[in-house]
Parts: sequence; structure tokens; C-alpha cells
Amino acid sequence: MKKELIKSIKEKEIQLAKLKEHIDKSSVCAELYDKVLLEKAILKKELDDSSKNIFIENIKRLIPHKKIYVCDYFKK
Repeated sequence: MKKELIKSIKEKEIQLAKLKEHIDKSSVCAELYDKVLLEKAILKKELDDSSKNIFIENIKRLIPHKKIYVCDYFKK
């Protein structure tokens, strides 16, 4: 799974490099560049999420966090 994501990310980087040369020449290329850039970002997020420990993330959600407000910094 991770190897496939890494391979897909590298393919997107190659596509971006090729499209970057033609962004100024065509609006279609610019739109395609933006689309591929978003796809690459989604793949990176999936890769990051796959490396996280789900058990620890669930525990973090259960533990209450104290909210800090701006006025807390000015109290003595």
C-alpha cells in the first residue's frame, strides 16, 4: 500500500514537471496542473495517514484538552 502511494506520488511529480513548462501557454494545461497538484496532495495525505497509529490517535481524541484563550496569556 505504502509503496503504491509513493510510486503514485512520484508519477504525479513527473507529470507536474512536464506540465509546468506549458502553464503559461494554455489555460487547459494550467487547469490540468492544478488538478494533478491536488491529486498529489491527496496522495501525500493518505500516505501520512497510513503511517499514523490509529490506536494512539483514538486515545488522543478521548483525552480532554484544556482550551487556551488569548486572555489567559495576560493573567498574572
